[in-house]
Amino acid sequence: MMKKIQLIFLPVIVFFAINLHGQTDTTDMKTQDDKTEEDWKNELTPEQYKVLRQCGTEPPFTGKYYKNKEKGTYHCAACGALLFTSDTKYDSGSGWPSFYDVVDKKNIEEIMDTSYGMRRIEIKCAHCGSHLGHVFPDGPKPTGLRYCVNSVSLDFVRSDTVKD
Repeated sequence: MMKKIQLIFLPVIVFFAINLHGQTDTTDMKTQDDKTEEDWKNELTPEQYKVLRQCGTEPPFTGKYYKNKEKGTYHCAACGALLFTSDTKYDSGSGWPSFYDVVDKKNIEEIMDTSYGMRRIEIKCAHCGSHLGHVFPDGPKPTGLRYCVNSVSLDFVRSDTVKD
């Protein structure tokens, strides 16, 4: 019983720990595609900016793609890079959209994250440097990985809207 309670509340605790932490001023920093943080602020919604550019996270169980079961592809919300497909999406119970594989590993950058007393691997878009979420070694076969991604970091394109 205690383990179930811990699993339910852990995403909520992580969310509050991350969002209460102060952010670094990155106003003049250039991103990989030469946009300034001011450019990103003008292009993204405040929620997207907080997650994609300041490594925040959305509350668990609230994201628009958490329960999405439609067929299609998931792209970086900041630059449009193809990241995941619905074929690798699964319900991990974590509160965020989860995938067991990426479309192309070249589109994801993995960075060791030791914030908040944890050791985990942050994932960023390799094209624009935007924060997507984290990858954990507790996913299903065949990869054993769980790419835990913020919905706000993604744009979804349904398969029936893709033109040949």
